[in-house]
Amino acid sequence: MNFEYFVVKRLISTKKYKSSISAPIIKIAITAIAIGVVMMLVSFATGLGLQEKIRDKIAAFNGHISISSFDNNNSKVTLMPVSKEQDFYPEFQSVSGIRHVQAVATKFAVIRTETDFEGVVVKGVGEDYDWNYFKDFIVQGKIPDFSGKLNDEVLISEYLANRLNLKLGDRINTFFMRSDSDRPLQRGFRVAGIYDSGFQEFDELYVIADIRHIQRINKWDDNQVGAFEVFVDNFDKIDQKGNEIYENTSSLLDTQTISQKYYSIFEWLSLFDFNIALIIGIMILVAGINMITALLVLILERTQMIGIFKALGAADWSIRKIFLYNAGYLIILGLFWGNLIGLGLLLAQKYFKLVPLDPRTYYVTEVPIYLNWDYILFVNIGTLLLCMLMLLVPSIIISRISPVKAIKFD
Repeated sequence: MNFEYFVVKRLISTKKYKSSISAPIIKIAITAIAIGVVMMLVSFATGLGLQEKIRDKIAAFNGHISISSFDNNNSKVTLMPVSKEQDFYPEFQSVSGIRHVQAVATKFAVIRTETDFEGVVVKGVGEDYDWNYFKDFIVQGKIPDFSGKLNDEVLISEYLANRLNLKLGDRINTFFMRSDSDRPLQRGFRVAGIYDSGFQEFDELYVIADIRHIQRINKWDDNQVGAFEVFVDNFDKIDQKGNEIYENTSSLLDTQTISQKYYSIFEWLSLFDFNIALIIGIMILVAGINMITALLVLILERTQMIGIFKALGAADWSIRKIFLYNAGYLIILGLFWGNLIGLGLLLAQKYFKLVPLDPRTYYVTEVPIYLNWDYILFVNIGTLLLCMLMLLVPSIIISRISPVKAIKFD
């Protein structure tokens, strides 16, 4: 058996080790590591979770990248139509990493009831629309089917339903302005489903309807739409894919990523990366300092043992490894308890939603949790390695201990 490992195993298993002078300091060091791991896991899970959740909500209403006519001038509604006969539709063959392309159209309208009215944007979608994001938003009713005949069913937000006192199955009168007439055009819709994205900026605005209604109101043919929404496989490459898409589309078309369209929101989200890095740095520094203190106390407590080993011919590095192995055992104990508590808290929040948030400030109703083995392993391996590296310097004190003085030390 390895000499250093054998000594460490005997030290750890002795009752004196657990009731020694250094025991309280060791417990504090383990607790510091455990708390640090909990904080780092929570920072990663909530920071990345919030970024992903908000990003997905914005993508649900805009796609990752939009392709439209330059004449639309960044308007929320479609001003000039685009032909569906494009090389990139329905599949983007010339650019890799594109998951889905869908055609949409938008138009301003006013919903009027007997007592109230509300300005909205009616977003027309077709059978190619990806409802995966919206499935999580539905709180009542169902998603309309726009694959068959012209459908008068719509999705409205819970925010609009409450303001207009609407419920499932209600008929709503919607008025659209026309460019060729001063009189608005009326269309009747039926509420098939109610959604709540928690993103009030979108909930107070969008009504989802059949795109053929927008085409008829604008007097477009079936091959004309307002814009194309593109979804990419890897959001981290959205800027790169946005440039590639721009280069592979007509010079008459403009492309815009949601990070460009909602620049302020994504700038705010990028601050979470800095916050996570700051918390990780502070937690590892605190854990490292506590482990250095614990190591120095262990060395002080075992000074006589060090002197005896040196007198018997043990090398300084061999004795240093004994204390480093001992410290590594303490770090692993801290990691174990930190992971147990941290992951337990995160799973509780993920499935029971214990901590709410104000959607007007954070765009979500509860703290979102993102769990991934990548950052969990990074936290554990990184903490272990950095703490062990920090312990190499104070362990040098062992080489300065004189065997004669150490044996006499009391």
